Amino acid sequence: MRAALSEYNYDWTLYAMFSTAANTLNGSRKEYERMLPRVSTFRGIIEPVMATGEPGKLFLQGMGEYLRRVVNAHQEGKKLCLTTFCQAPALFWAMDIVPILLEPMTVAGTLVHKGGTSEFMDYCVEKGFTETSCSSQRGALGAYLCGLAEPPDMVVIDTPGICDTNANSFSFFAAHENIPFYQLNYPPELTADRSREYHRKDYRNLIAFLEEQTGKKLDPQRLAGVIAEMEKQDRLICDIQDLQRVVPSPVPIIYNFFIYALRFTMGGRKEATDMLAAMLECAMDNAANGRSGFLSGEERARGLFVYIDHYSMNLPLWMFLEEKGITHLGGILDRFYQARAPYAGDAGYSLSMDSLDAMIDTLADANSRLPMVKQIRGPYDARDMWLEEALSLAKLYNADFAVYSGTPGCRNTWGMVKLLARDLEKAGIPTLVLNSDAFDDRVESWSNTKHRIEEFLEVRRIAG
Repeated sequence: MRAALSEYNYDWTLYAMFSTAANTLNGSRKEYERMLPRVSTFRGIIEPVMATGEPGKLFLQGMGEYLRRVVNAHQEGKKLCLTTFCQAPALFWAMDIVPILLEPMTVAGTLVHKGGTSEFMDYCVEKGFTETSCSSQRGALGAYLCGLAEPPDMVVIDTPGICDTNANSFSFFAAHENIPFYQLNYPPELTADRSREYHRKDYRNLIAFLEEQTGKKLDPQRLAGVIAEMEKQDRLICDIQDLQRVVPSPVPIIYNFFIYALRFTMGGRKEATDMLAAMLECAMDNAANGRSGFLSGEERARGLFVYIDHYSMNLPLWMFLEEKGITHLGGILDRFYQARAPYAGDAGYSLSMDSLDAMIDTLADANSRLPMVKQIRGPYDARDMWLEEALSLAKLYNADFAVYSGTPGCRNTWGMVKLLARDLEKAGIPTLVLNSDAFDDRVESWSNTKHRIEEFLEVRRIAG
């Protein structure tokens, strides 16, 4: 690893970049424009995000505040927990624990660093971890392994069986650093009473583990406040996603990224609620005035991402879709299965604050429906699984095509993605399977990935 990478801690660098970016519109427009040439390394993030107005500013502020809490946790007397986007952060915030979400931390570094996080990925291999594991964890994991971040006090995950390479990343780190580790089991069925009760008991065991690590009992009043905020967020997300059904969609295409980035990191906190409220207001204004969500131009096609997005410096995927007039209809990362979501059916959850037991039970239910936990915990064509969701979303949102984007380490999805693509094609939905790595441009450059998407659109006569 280059010596230059160890000049500053990885988490502090991200905090400095995002908090600085969030402050760029505090001055005049002239000051903002004069500042841009001086932040060339992440100008490509600031401009498209700030072009969305208040939602973009609140997104950057929310990410800056999250990263501030990560960097300052120990100084403020709080515990740090290394965890995954497959684990809802609301419980951690309720227990005054700061969650370190490895995957969002990898994405953040990939978006603002010219070289991405490749050297940190390679460092994981130097420490003995497999290079065939998912890059979404390894990008930030390398920084924690080499001591370039605030050290976590514990590890909590929720992914065995859903994504083994994900689970292995966290178990490897816990063993390497010799710190406490808790692993939730996933429910094999969402709506069966036996599975639900098992998961709720397992979730209570997690709470007992966190109480033991912090020396503090779960505060019902604090938990109620977090759940109340989460309920507001659920309502706002559902309203935004309902507006995506309108043709042309009045929802700016980058909103799907805003939704999951802050829900994964600040779910249950006011920062995420404020951003979502501003997003809904903007989308409703577009809808009322018959405008599409594009910054310029009109909707020419609608694309559904059946897995995750592609992350490279300066948000090239979203910029490409904007240029082509293609509405991003979201993917599995922004589907949380709230009961009132337009796609939830009978698999949705509802939050309750009637009692402490009710709050814990409904948080466990929400946790069991998180992205990946819900879609790929078993056969792709079983009930409540990947194929059922993709077909339902494609029909509900009037998708013109579908795209699979992942990483070479996504063994669960690679084991069934060709079958999924075949069944989507049979249903009349043109489907593109990308062979790139969503977090590592060394596998396939963005320019090559872009070429493959363009070729697909041309051959299938989409957005012409």
